[in-house]
Amino acid sequence: MNYFADVRALARKDLLLELRARDTLPAMLLFVVAVFVVFHFSLPASSSDLAANGLLWVAIVFTALLGLSRAFAAEREQGVIDGLVLAPSDRSAIWLGKALSVLVFLGLAEIVALPAFALFFGPVDGTMVAGVVLADFGIAAVGTLLAAMAAASRARELLLPLVFLPLAIPIVIGGVGASVSGHPARYVAFLALYDCLFAIICWASFEYLVTE
Repeated sequence: MNYFADVRALARKDLLLELRARDTLPAMLLFVVAVFVVFHFSLPASSSDLAANGLLWVAIVFTALLGLSRAFAAEREQGVIDGLVLAPSDRSAIWLGKALSVLVFLGLAEIVALPAFALFFGPVDGTMVAGVVLADFGIAAVGTLLAAMAAASRARELLLPLVFLPLAIPIVIGGVGASVSGHPARYVAFLALYDCLFAIICWASFEYLVTE
């Protein structure tokens, strides 16, 4: 019970900090809408649905990267991360609490992103929404682990994209497949498998990562 209380407290702390500072979410919302506006006027009218759906997923990944780059900013700037690591609680609770707050930020960003995509490019169906939801879980799980790793580096602004983007390629493949394929169920299942596999790996390895 204490484990989930720690997770809830950490996630609540991040959400309250964002409500007060408004540093991360407005930047994510502005970025994703700006991407759609720019490409709406840049892409030729004859562009295929595949190009538009690919753009959606690129926008989602880079918007997530913007949020992940700020995931451990408060702890890094105030030196709180050492206190969290030394606290008498399971260190994986830090990862889970952070991942939940990142997931909330992604969900709020996509509440704006999906209607904007529908407005500029085309309709949004159920399989696309399912793909986005599953992709959010994978991005939050993997991205939180990598953001914690990058936070300890002097070149964190460079390191995080370098390690995150290769691991996000399966998410883009699964998301685009779920959006445009004639058999979207296999791509949705692929995203679910990715989420389960990497969530277990990240949960199990976070303690060793922050110890190092």
